[in-house]
Amino acid sequence: MAANGFCEEIVIAGFGGQGIMLTGKLLAQTAMKAGKEVTYMPAYGAEVRGGTANCMVVIAENEIPCPLVSKPDSLIVLNKASLTKFAPRLKNGGLMILNSSLIDVDPELDNSIEVVPVPADDIAVELGSPKSTNMVALGAYLQKRGYLTPDAAAQALPDVLAKRYHQTLPVNIEALHKGGEYTRNHSHD
Repeated sequence: MAANGFCEEIVIAGFGGQGIMLTGKLLAQTAMKAGKEVTYMPAYGAEVRGGTANCMVVIAENEIPCPLVSKPDSLIVLNKASLTKFAPRLKNGGLMILNSSLIDVDPELDNSIEVVPVPADDIAVELGSPKSTNMVALGAYLQKRGYLTPDAAAQALPDVLAKRYHQTLPVNIEALHKGGEYTRNHSHD
């Protein structure tokens, strides 16, 4: 979208309760702290419980003309329904971080799209924090893209996590690092 310079459009999607909005806010906050231009736009499905939740984040060097993302560069997808909904929109040459704990199908995509399966739920459970699936997936994304780091996200986490949840900071920070580590160790670069 930006005429020149870096611009990354991301959709993060899953079902309500997976921490989708927090993930988007954390990505946006991390980018802001790094001096980037950022937009963040949450969207909730019409269904109340178990409905889809997604958010759009745009990160750029220059001013962002529009916060809407119709063809994302990257997709972080945490459940099958979101895969079905958003995978067809992914740009050719894009990146998909896929929660292989809940998605057991290979998405039919253009072969220019890099799919990185990460067992995010399994890693979160191993950490003793099933709710940290989102942080594992974000850590994997940050490691893969490389323009921001899991460390930078860990530093921004206290800014976006409600004070009453600050006792979960250590495990969420560990989850960010584990997601990055998993991607580093299992990538086919």
